[in-house]
Amino acid sequence: MAEPRLAARFWVDAYLARLRLLDIQAFVVAHGDDGAGAVLVKLSTLDGRARAYHRGWDSAGARIWVVLAEGAEPEVDAALTRQRRMDPDLWVIEVEDRAGRHLLDQPGLI
Repeated sequence: MAEPRLAARFWVDAYLARLRLLDIQAFVVAHGDDGAGAVLVKLSTLDGRARAYHRGWDSAGARIWVVLAEGAEPEVDAALTRQRRMDPDLWVIEVEDRAGRHLLDQPGLI
């Protein structure tokens, strides 16, 4: 049986609310399709470095967050720009946290 899929906007709103509860700054950088847009999450550690995540699948077929790009923040931004060119329905959420917290490993966010 297929896993139910949340509307992208609902997931983004819930994610931003969870981050706010822990005083983690986050912003919608690119607003994708409310219903079916994929979501990328960029984590900036505010030291010139960043990492971007996208949803993928592990070898057992479970959903996981996978690193799309990491390194100097301008390089990660360039990777996100390329992804947006290929998929204009894509959401991009930017999380800013010096400790590197993104919460993507928390239950309900995968």
